[in-house]
Amino acid sequence: MSESPAAASPYEVLGVSPEASSEELRRAYRKRLRLTHPDVGGRAADFQAVQVAWERIGNPESRADYDRRRYPDNEHGTVHTGSASGSSGSGSSAGPARASSAATGPRARMYGHPGGHARQRYLELLREWVGRGTVIDDPYAPQLVRSAPREIRHCLARALAQESTAHLVSLLGIGYTAWHDVLAGSHPDPIDHVVLGPAGLFAILSEDWGASVELRRGELLAETLRPEDRPVHEFEDAARALSRALGVRFTALVVVLPDDALSDPLAVPGRGRRPTVVIVPRSRLVGLLREGLPGMDRGSFEKVFDLRSRLQDGIRFVTD
Repeated sequence: MSESPAAASPYEVLGVSPEASSEELRRAYRKRLRLTHPDVGGRAADFQAVQVAWERIGNPESRADYDRRRYPDNEHGTVHTGSASGSSGSGSSAGPARASSAATGPRARMYGHPGGHARQRYLELLREWVGRGTVIDDPYAPQLVRSAPREIRHCLARALAQESTAHLVSLLGIGYTAWHDVLAGSHPDPIDHVVLGPAGLFAILSEDWGASVELRRGELLAETLRPEDRPVHEFEDAARALSRALGVRFTALVVVLPDDALSDPLAVPGRGRRPTVVIVPRSRLVGLLREGLPGMDRGSFEKVFDLRSRLQDGIRFVTD
């Protein structure tokens, strides 16, 4: 079970509330085992998640230990950290990323605010959840994050994923240019990253659903995704809208996931004028952006320069 902010809690995996009785918990566990067992068509990842959830809260001792760590003693709306700066006493790493002063060498050109839109959404939803007027000393305190609903935790996980991707892209060097939190023309969802380099022009979606994923019929599935969620389809639509608005074609669309969510790259072949969608673990991203797709011609310096000027003139950001 992933430790990502977006990961489902054991209670969410079993489909019960944290106030469920021991008997309700046991019945839910047995039901989920039957529904997720691979012999009846269930996913192995879901079946394993049910077993891990039961290990964490299946007996009174382990459940009490989990609840102590998940829920703070004080009310969830106010988290007192004992620090004037508001940083978590347990060393939360979920706060906004800071640029490292120790970094050396030429960096990629970077524009926009990676993770900014997702963090803003996280803070908005968090304030609504705890109640208007409630003081939140540290919105990134680990115990507060763990106790928040999954929708809120996912916003924070997305922000962290986008910041991690932006950091990797920044290390590619001066031959690369990246724009973050880009408005996708008429589409309501922004594009997390647009990256231009010698290997081509890439639209990138940085995600973290806190669970392993699989590709089925051109769409990604995960235990933390709802049946109606279609992340690949929505990403394709947003990229197509941006492509039309800017008058450019993407070499490929890239979905970046945590390494523990995906062991090997996956691909959705291009259809017609739609570019290929490549789903990669984060550790493979730099190689893809440097080398491009197999059999693909690398662009000339003049083409990259001209395309960069067009993108710089046409791209608009979520914060514009």
